[in-house]
Amino acid sequence: MQIIDSGPQYSSGAKAEINMTYVTVLTLVATLGGLLFGYDTAVISGAEKSIQEYLIIPLGLSSLAHGATISSALIGCIIGGAVSGYFSSKLGRKKSLMLAAFLFFISALGAAYPEFLFFKHGEHSIGVLLAFNFYRIIGGIGVGLASAVCPMYIGEIAPAEVRGRLVSLNQFAIIFGMLVVYFVNWGIADGKSVEWINDIGWRYMFLSLTIPAALFGILLFFVPETPRYLTLIKKDDEALKILTKINGQLRGHQIFNEIKGTVAEHKSEIFAFGKTVIIIGILLSVFQQFVGINVALYYAPRIFESMGVHKDASMLQTVVMGLVNVVFTVVAIFTVDKWGRKPLLIVGSIGMAIGMFAIAIFSYLHIIGIATLVFIIVYTASFMMSWGPICWVLISELFPNKIRGGAIAIAVAAQWAANYLISSTYPFMMEFSGAFTYGFYGVMSVLSLLFVWKMVPETKGKSLEEIETLWKK
Repeated sequence: MQIIDSGPQYSSGAKAEINMTYVTVLTLVATLGGLLFGYDTAVISGAEKSIQEYLIIPLGLSSLAHGATISSALIGCIIGGAVSGYFSSKLGRKKSLMLAAFLFFISALGAAYPEFLFFKHGEHSIGVLLAFNFYRIIGGIGVGLASAVCPMYIGEIAPAEVRGRLVSLNQFAIIFGMLVVYFVNWGIADGKSVEWINDIGWRYMFLSLTIPAALFGILLFFVPETPRYLTLIKKDDEALKILTKINGQLRGHQIFNEIKGTVAEHKSEIFAFGKTVIIIGILLSVFQQFVGINVALYYAPRIFESMGVHKDASMLQTVVMGLVNVVFTVVAIFTVDKWGRKPLLIVGSIGMAIGMFAIAIFSYLHIIGIATLVFIIVYTASFMMSWGPICWVLISELFPNKIRGGAIAIAVAAQWAANYLISSTYPFMMEFSGAFTYGFYGVMSVLSLLFVWKMVPETKGKSLEEIETLWKK
């Protein structure tokens, strides 16, 4: 069904005829990769204390070993992000997502039963710990691939006037995946003894990931490759067919000609358009992590417990926080193509700074109560309406066609490296000083504001090919 869009007009003077039904279906399939991204990275929040009791404490290991184990999937994420450019360029966007789905599935099975083949059930040994970390790293490679290729896929199929909201749906899927796994973890743990959770329950938490992973892999067989990738590999007829189906015949041909022009004009070296665009992509990724959001996501139950909240209540409050995240991600979806990328990022940085500095003050004064929870919600809500989705929107659209795969790989690898650094050092930093830890994240929020204000261009309403002209020497 063809729906006449009332958004911006193109240079031809003709409004775009967008097949929103078709492009939305393609987007929803791709966002299952985002859901798995969120599910896999947050499943550890319900299992991290059990992993500590099952593998860390019996071996007499330190809090640094605990932090490294909980964050081990991030090593895989760095690898997956780094190699995403190679796979997205050699295999294509679609087959790269298929590979990610397979890695998610294998990781879920292995993390649930790390004793498989080589160890006895219930064995507490360094070997089992290493096997668990290995399978988590395999899943992390899947996350790294999905985190780079999902927004790339959506960005390359989405028309300019709805690209922001469609790519933002990927962030919604990430947060929704986190929310789903919070409920799953809560449901598995509810009414069960701590001993059962520490011995068996955590295995079910990881095993539950196999269901969405299998669904994602199956559905990918029914979606096409992106037209921009098809043009890069000289499958012009297929590319034009998809562009026409999405945008209508007139605009489809116009976009195809624009893509062909950008593919022919430039070499594919990563710095063919200068260093500035690469630096901006890297800094967007680094600031998204240095503001501390994944500390709140990975360690949420423990943060609430440290405030004196009972374990069951802390899991419930984590679910409440997940709901807040979903609501404010929806705010971003409905405003990103109206207000633009920069205003949302700036407002979000202000809100994050207020939230983190308040939490730092409460931590310094040893104040535990509802006010602390309120400012945690202020912080996470500010992130979810800004840096959460908008960073991915910008990463998917900033880079020119010929270097997009490699440039996104660099940005995403930098993001996961920053994520690993922040998440793995959190327990140690908290042992040193909670006020210092949260104050550091507040300072990073302020710096992120200055970075956006000075360096990040506005891309609202521009086609990927129009954005490319920003970087031409």
